[in-house]
Amino acid sequence: MEPFKVIIVEDVPLELKGTVGIFRNDIPEAEIIGTAENEPAYWRLLKQQLPDLVLLDLGLAGSTTIGVEICRHTKEAYPHVKVLIFTGEILNEKLWVDVLDAGCDGIILKSGELLTRGDVSSVMDGKRMVFNEPILAKIVERFKRSVGSQLMRQEALIDYEIDEYDERFLRHLALGYTKEQITNLRGMPFGVKSLEKRQNELVQKLFPDAGGRYGINATRLVVRALELHILDIDNLQPDEN
Repeated sequence: MEPFKVIIVEDVPLELKGTVGIFRNDIPEAEIIGTAENEPAYWRLLKQQLPDLVLLDLGLAGSTTIGVEICRHTKEAYPHVKVLIFTGEILNEKLWVDVLDAGCDGIILKSGELLTRGDVSSVMDGKRMVFNEPILAKIVERFKRSVGSQLMRQEALIDYEIDEYDERFLRHLALGYTKEQITNLRGMPFGVKSLEKRQNELVQKLFPDAGGRYGINATRLVVRALELHILDIDNLQPDEN
């Protein structure tokens, strides 16, 4: 790893001391050109000398949004400066998404093995999306669930013989569209009578043991489609009109 300059943004003295110790003991290539406990101190440092890396804590002075804004403004003004998040916000997943959207180069949670030489080296080598084990475990678990859900949906579409128009019809019913509104969707070549017929056919497919099928209205049909993974509750988006 080539020598580089770093600014550490951390408002807890004990944690700052530990972070400085990690750099001095494990990453001698790093020259700490300044530390900041708040946003004004950080911008003053930045005006004096640009670092190659900013190690940024998100929770400053009791606020989690300050760190996100520091990251965003830094990447906008100095795109070449790398920003590695080092945060104790281990449960605030929304905050992780916000800071990724703000352009950070990685997120290291203050749990598990903490900050390592490998993490810093990866960022300095230009790798994006550098994460440590705790956040990686959550990402992998979400990925597995997402893939599993997609597979179940694909299987359900095949098993219940659901075509494109069935899926669109059910999805828009779930979103609260009336049949009249659905007939006005672009590329939906059906009138209200045809949709009523299609709804009855879907009831037969999704409730094969319902006998006379009385009482199975559009709401129950949609709930059944969600239960069978024909519809994905996390991705209910209307088509463009």
